[in-house]
Amino acid sequence: MSGQKSRRASNFNENEINDLVSKLQALLPRLNRRADSRVSVSKVLKETCSHIKKLQKEVEELSEKLIELMDSADIRDIDEESLRRLLLH
Repeated sequence: MSGQKSRRASNFNENEINDLVSKLQALLPRLNRRADSRVSVSKVLKETCSHIKKLQKEVEELSEKLIELMDSADIRDIDEESLRRLLLH
């Protein structure tokens, strides 16, 4: 199976990898504002991991806030549209 993975991975050429890394860099707030657009692949990957962890933490915090909001409103059975309206206020 590792041979199969190796063959699949080698299907990407260097230009495709560089293009994907550039696209990834553009999505990262701390790296897409840099005047020097040449950032190492390892830095882009490290920043990607850091950004994903930050986003996961934000999701957890927002989930906790949502639970608190729903508990304070004593919501048990609420439809999707009502929940959207509640969250927008």
